[in-house]
Amino acid sequence: MASDKVIISCAVTGAIHTPTMSEGLPITPDEIAEQSIAAWEAGAAILHLHARDPETGEPTPDPDVFMKFLPRIKQNTDAVINITTGGGLKMSLEERLAAPMRAKPEMCSLNMGSMNFNISPAADKFTKWKHDWEEPYLRGTDDHIFRNTFRDIEYILKNLGEEHGTRFEHECYDIGHLYNVAHFVDRGLLKPPFFIQSIFGILGGIGADIDNVLFMKRTADRLFGDDYVWSVLAAGRHQMSYVTQAAMLGGSVRVGLEDSLYLSKGKMAQNNAEQVAKIRRILEELSLEVATPDEAREMLQLKGGDDVGF
Repeated sequence: MASDKVIISCAVTGAIHTPTMSEGLPITPDEIAEQSIAAWEAGAAILHLHARDPETGEPTPDPDVFMKFLPRIKQNTDAVINITTGGGLKMSLEERLAAPMRAKPEMCSLNMGSMNFNISPAADKFTKWKHDWEEPYLRGTDDHIFRNTFRDIEYILKNLGEEHGTRFEHECYDIGHLYNVAHFVDRGLLKPPFFIQSIFGILGGIGADIDNVLFMKRTADRLFGDDYVWSVLAAGRHQMSYVTQAAMLGGSVRVGLEDSLYLSKGKMAQNNAEQVAKIRRILEELSLEVATPDEAREMLQLKGGDDVGF
């Protein structure tokens, strides 16, 4: 979809990084709410949210935990709230959908294919852990398939999309995932505009290579024409350089501590707002305009913040 505005998404906590890795990673509902509000103040139009057990920091699908921060964020911002349907590793589809089905948000993430999702190398960087769950959680991913079958995706599109008017951030970890989006478009289960999030640098998905960024965009252009908004996220050290490249190619951007714990080489981010503020500075230096939440709603044709379940 043609627009000269750049949407900044911020993925606030995720389910990949663990408490040992960063003091800045928000864990409790208070921390998630505070960092979300600060990220919005720094320029994020979309806040992508997971929940964690307040005691251990382990990812949780519990809707009651989500409800401890979702209303607070809504009351203090006009941000688009985007809830995960990917959840955390080894959650069932039913668990992953528990919070979105209760919250009925404007937007949810939707992973567009099953894949090997290996973050086990991250465990090699630490010898002491804050919590017992962290090391086995990471190391077990060398034998983990992140399940997102065609039946799963169809179920989400019908039960969350059609029933509640939620639209989706289509997370595409590889070229084939773009064709999976096109399949559901062809079947009439998806209507434009589509929000396509291209993801680079996860072991098991497409690699962080600038040629791949162009390949992803050209493929999406061919499949969706002017009917989509393209965004990019890149894992770890690739984050800032790759989202900047995407913006220069006319795309939107996603940052946040779910995707990278660093602000720059060797310097950890203290919070999400630092990353949002940095990419906003870069965009403005490139004479690119940052979309407000309401402009993002218009670009993505969202139902509006009043028509949600929290």
